[in-house]
Amino acid sequence: MSSYAPTQEQQNVIDHAGTAFVTACPGAGKTRTMVERARQLLNHPGDRRGVAFLSFTNAAVDELEARLRAFGVLPAPLFPSFIGTFDRFLWQFLIAPFGIPNCDQLPKLVPDKSNWEVKPPYDGAQALRLRCFDRATGKVIPILAKDEGFDVDKRQIAAHETSALSTIRRARSQGQIDFEDVRVCVRERLSDVAFAKRVGAALAARFREIIVDEAQDCNPADLEIVDWLRASGIRVKVICDPNQSIYEFRGGVTDELQRFAATFDATDRLPMSGNFRSSPAICAAIVTLRPPSSRSEPDKPLGPHRVDTTPVHILSYSGSAVSPAIGSAFRDLVEGLTIPLHLAPVLASTRASASKAIGQPTIEPTAHMTLLLAEAAMNYHFAFAVGNRRDALINLHRIVLLVQGRIGALGGYHSYLLSEGLEDGRWRPEIIALANGLRFDQADTVDQWLARARSLLVPGLVVNSTINQRLRGHADLTTALARAPTNSSPARTIHSVKGQEFPGVCVVMTTKTAGAIIDLLEGQTSTGADEEARKIYVGASRAERLLAIAVPKSRAARLQTLLVNGGCEVSLHQI
Repeated sequence: MSSYAPTQEQQNVIDHAGTAFVTACPGAGKTRTMVERARQLLNHPGDRRGVAFLSFTNAAVDELEARLRAFGVLPAPLFPSFIGTFDRFLWQFLIAPFGIPNCDQLPKLVPDKSNWEVKPPYDGAQALRLRCFDRATGKVIPILAKDEGFDVDKRQIAAHETSALSTIRRARSQGQIDFEDVRVCVRERLSDVAFAKRVGAALAARFREIIVDEAQDCNPADLEIVDWLRASGIRVKVICDPNQSIYEFRGGVTDELQRFAATFDATDRLPMSGNFRSSPAICAAIVTLRPPSSRSEPDKPLGPHRVDTTPVHILSYSGSAVSPAIGSAFRDLVEGLTIPLHLAPVLASTRASASKAIGQPTIEPTAHMTLLLAEAAMNYHFAFAVGNRRDALINLHRIVLLVQGRIGALGGYHSYLLSEGLEDGRWRPEIIALANGLRFDQADTVDQWLARARSLLVPGLVVNSTINQRLRGHADLTTALARAPTNSSPARTIHSVKGQEFPGVCVVMTTKTAGAIIDLLEGQTSTGADEEARKIYVGASRAERLLAIAVPKSRAARLQTLLVNGGCEVSLHQI
C-alpha cells in the first residue's frame, strides 16, 4: 500500500470532494483509485456516515469487494456502508422497506421472470418470453419478438399483448417482481415528490458518497435514479468507459450516457487515461477499436508492459465460418511467450463461436432435455477452469428441476425456489453431488453417461412419465458431451470476462459481423454494428501482453491498415 503512487489524474479523482463523472480507459487503475478514495472518506471519524459502492454485475461487485477488503478499507461490520449491485441497492432501500405500490403483498424477488412464457389461450399459438413486452404497458418490443421468430409487421400480436398485460398484473398483485419490475416500481415511487424528497434525505443521512462503477452498463431508468440521488444532495461519483457499453439487450445506454455527462460541471468531469494493464501495441489497438470520434485521447502505457515490443497479431482465416485453425495458431503465439494456456482465453460474442475457434464441437440451441442436461453438466465442470461456477451450478439446478417435472419451463425456476422456501441455497450440496455424478469421463461411453444420468435423476421425478421418456437418446449427445481439445486455450464469451484481465487474449470476429464492424471503425455510419464493435473493444482491452484478432481473410487487409494507421505494430498471419 505504501508503494502506491497515483498519477495526477488518479489523485484528482481521489481528492475530488464533490459529485463527479469519471471517464476511465481500460486498465486505468480505477479499482485501486476507488479503494484510495474510500480510504480517504472512511478515515474521517468526524463523519460517521457510510459509503455505497455500486456496480452492475455480481462478478464486478465480487472483484471490488475483494480489493476493498484486501486493502483493509471496508469496516467490520459493514454498516452503514453498502457494497452490491445497483439492483440490490434499489431492492434494499426502495422496495423492501416500502413494498410495491398499490399491492398489499410482500414483494418476492423472481429474477427469471423475464423468461416466463406468454401464450394466448388458443391452440397453435406461439409462446414468447415476457422479456419481449414492456412491463408498464404490456406492449410488445418488436425487435425482441423478432429475435424469437415473431415478426410483428407480418403477424397479429394483440392477443399476446393482452396475455402479457394479464400476466404482468397478476404477478404484481401477488408480489412477484424481478429487477425490471423494480425499476418500474421505483419510477412510480419517485414520481411522488414528497416521498422522493423524504427518502433522498434519509439516504443522504446514511451515505456521505455513492460510487457507481461500470456506469456504462446503466440503462436510461438507472441514469434517472442516479440523477435523483445527485439531486437529493448525495455526492455521487459515476465511473465509466462509454465504449464498453455491451448490454444493449437490457436497454444499455450509449448516447444517453454522454448527454448525462454533459449535465456535470466541467470541473466535475474527470479523465483517467493512463493504461497500467497493456503493452504499447495493445494500447494503440484499443484506441483504434473505438469509434473515430473517440480517438482523440491516446491511452498511454504506464504499467509493467509499457516497454514490451510484442506486436498485435491478426489471424486471417479462410472459409465462411469460424475456423478451428484459430485455436492452434493462437496456441503457438501463447507458447512462444511462455504464457500458461489457461491464462490466454479465446473470446467471441457467443460461446459457440469461441468453441469453434478452438476446435470444440458445438450444438445448435435446443429444448431437448437430454442435451440441455449434458450441456449444463459440462458447463459446470468447465467453469472450474474459467470461473462463473455459481451461475453454472444454478443453471444445472434449473435443468434438473425441468427434467424431473418440478418446473414446467425454465422461467419457473425462481418461483419454484420461493414456493419451496429454497432461496437460502439449501439445495446446493445435493446438486453439487449430482453434478459430480454427471461428470463425463474419457472412460465413459455416451450410453453409459445417459444411463447414469437417468439413475441419478429418477428419484426426484414427479410427473406421470418415465425417466427414459424425459431423458431420451439423441444423435447430438456425443457433441454435447465433447470436451475442449487438450492443450488448448479456454473458450469464453466476451460478456463473461468483462472487468477481468489476462496475459494473452484472442478475439474472434465472425464472417457475419466483421465487415460491418470494420465499416464502422473506418468512419461509416448506420452500419448497425455499434454494439458488436464495442464487444471487440472490450475483448481486446482485456489483454496485457499478447493480443490476437482473428478475422475473415476478406477483411484482414482492411483491419491491418486500420491498426497500422492508428500507430499499432501489427503482424499478419494467414491460417
